[in-house]
Amino acid sequence: MPWRCFSAETVPWLCVVLITWEVFGDDFNAADEEMAAVTRVYYPLVYVEEVLPILNDIAIFGGFNDRQLYEIFKLLKTTCYEAGEFIYRRGDGPSHIYIVKNGEVKVIIDQENISLELASLTVGECFGETSVIGIQPHFSSAVADRTTELIVLERKVLLNIFERDKELFGLLILNIARETSRRLRKSEEELANYVFRELSTS
Repeated sequence: MPWRCFSAETVPWLCVVLITWEVFGDDFNAADEEMAAVTRVYYPLVYVEEVLPILNDIAIFGGFNDRQLYEIFKLLKTTCYEAGEFIYRRGDGPSHIYIVKNGEVKVIIDQENISLELASLTVGECFGETSVIGIQPHFSSAVADRTTELIVLERKVLLNIFERDKELFGLLILNIARETSRRLRKSEEELANYVFRELSTS
C-alpha cells in the first residue's frame, strides 16, 4: 500500500476527541511504573536514511507528510534482540509499538505446553500497537526468530504526541485502526476457511 494513500486532511477529528486525556493519562502513567523495572537499552534513530527503503512497508506511517515524518522520526528508537529472545510475554503490560527493521519476529501463544504460532512478522511490519492503544496486557508473546533489529515508539511518547500534535496523533491512530481492521479481517477469513474445511471432511 502506498504510504501517501491517506491524506492528513481526511483524518476524522472525532477519533482524536474520543481518545481523551482520562484514557491515556492515568492509565499510561500507572503502566509506566509497572514497566520501570524492565531494563533494555534503546538507541535514538540516528540514520533516518536506513528507514526510508522500508517506509512504504510501514502501514502505520501511511499518509504522513514530510513534516509529520520528520516529527515521528525524531521520536523513534531502535533496539536489538537475539534469536529466541522474548520481546514481551503474554500478560506483560504494553510499553512500545514495535516495527521490524530487519530480522523476523514470531507472535505465539503458549498454553498447557502447546505453542501456537499466530504470525510471522518481517521487515516493515508492526506489532504491540493494539495493546498500547487498548491499554491491555499482551494477549500473545513475541519472540525474535533470529537476530532482529526493531524500531520502537514508546507509549509515553505517544501520549506526548497526543498533547502536542492532535493532527499527527489522529492520523497515527487512524492508521493503527486500519491495520488492526485488516488483520482482524484476515483472521476471520482464515477461521472461516478452517471451519468450512472441517465441516466438509466430517
